[in-house]
Amino acid sequence: MKDYSLRWIDLNNEMEAKKAMQHIGSDPGGIAHMVGKPIGRALKLENVPLPAAHIIKQEMLSLGGDAAVHRNVIVNKIEATDILLVGTTKHFRRLSQKLAAQPFGLKDLGKSLKSLLEALEPPKQRVLSCRGKEIVLGERTLIMGILNLTPDSFSDGGKFNTFEHAIKQAEALVEQGADILDIGAESTRLKHDPVSAEEEWNRLEAVIKALLPRLSIPISVDTYKSEVAEKALDAGVHMINDIWGLQKDLKMAEVAGKYQAPVIVMHNQEGNSYHHVMGDMMAFLKKSIHLAEEQGLTGDQIIIDPGIGGTAFGKSLDIDLEIMSRLGEFRSLGHPILLGTSRKSMIGQTLNLPMEERLEGTLATSVVGVAAGVDILRVHDVQANKRAVQMADAIYRRKRGENFSGA
Repeated sequence: MKDYSLRWIDLNNEMEAKKAMQHIGSDPGGIAHMVGKPIGRALKLENVPLPAAHIIKQEMLSLGGDAAVHRNVIVNKIEATDILLVGTTKHFRRLSQKLAAQPFGLKDLGKSLKSLLEALEPPKQRVLSCRGKEIVLGERTLIMGILNLTPDSFSDGGKFNTFEHAIKQAEALVEQGADILDIGAESTRLKHDPVSAEEEWNRLEAVIKALLPRLSIPISVDTYKSEVAEKALDAGVHMINDIWGLQKDLKMAEVAGKYQAPVIVMHNQEGNSYHHVMGDMMAFLKKSIHLAEEQGLTGDQIIIDPGIGGTAFGKSLDIDLEIMSRLGEFRSLGHPILLGTSRKSMIGQTLNLPMEERLEGTLATSVVGVAAGVDILRVHDVQANKRAVQMADAIYRRKRGENFSGA
């Protein structure tokens, strides 16, 4: 099966539409003709072999839609091309049906397009089982509270790395309204001191075993080490949050599958060099999804995190801001989305503020997340974010026009 990296992209003005087609390598005359058409939402396919590209373009044009390809497609001087498809939802539904009868792997593309259209519909309420605990997705935006047990945490400087302080903070986060508690014992800040699996578990063990019988909400452990994950899951932890998307320690997926534990797979990389930011990130996350699926995890058990976090997670400020402006595109992957921006460098650099003064910036990014359809927000300041998100949910999760006769 050929993977065409099918994904929606948001284009809000003619400049964005023009840049998208220039990146594909479209003919300047064609760009001038099409530039106003894809404003709103378009469909992008990447690295499509020439025979398949001809079929896709012809089928889309026959339906009354449009397609932008590389300028050399028409003269067959290119082996593969990206494609930007422009049309209505009706066009895309009909295209998915027509592709089902075509060769070159296009039957699978038709199925993927159908699933993609379904992913754009308002999320339905459903229950995610977390090894004995349950969370409801699709009803409101959930809040994941952060508990750092590290002495060198970037955000709270080791304030909770003693047993008593950790327990007290965990209970406070639950009281403030956290829906999930995420516990970490190794810093992710740039140039942090590496921690062995043994040391990481030593920091976690007593706190986890004390909190599991006390808390009513699911507990997640933030680790990329399979040894730590297995010990935590064996102790009764409900979820795993892996900042390397199951790709740093190749046994992580196997461990999550063994315990059938939901996993948060975050995009991460060394350095911030990209061929195409969103395309490269989607490819990484698709690999993470595949690793999880190979171990029997499906659907909502796999949660996507774009990995906002500057240099520590292979991003720059401009890349973080670009991702934030395109969060909705991750919905095309068909899995819940988690966003973690709390007190991050993106906020500090944009507002020129130290760590302790980044609450307002965090709240702004949380509201952006709600507007984009994010399912879970990972935050330090639970109560403030809970209130901001409750207000944003009241606006963005309501069914527009439901109680009115007109627009």
